[in-house]
Amino acid sequence: MKPVEIYTSPLCGFCHAAKRLLTQKGVAFSEVDVLKEPGRRSEMMDRAHGRHTVPQIFIGDTHVGGCDDLYDLERAGKLDALLAS
Repeated sequence: MKPVEIYTSPLCGFCHAAKRLLTQKGVAFSEVDVLKEPGRRSEMMDRAHGRHTVPQIFIGDTHVGGCDDLYDLERAGKLDALLAS
């Protein structure tokens, strides 16, 4: 399974929803809290092609996007393949 990294902030409902989906699927992920580590926000924006909202989700080298993008992949049946490939 590819490594999953998610940039979050603690009060973000979309962040919690994205982490909940990953947890329900049994996917381990690393989390970067951009409020606790504000210097990492610029790193996130560079990796996310300028997107500044959280969550920003990465599976391996692929930028998935935000929570809605993650759920869209799941609904389309493409998330498991992306995680496994």
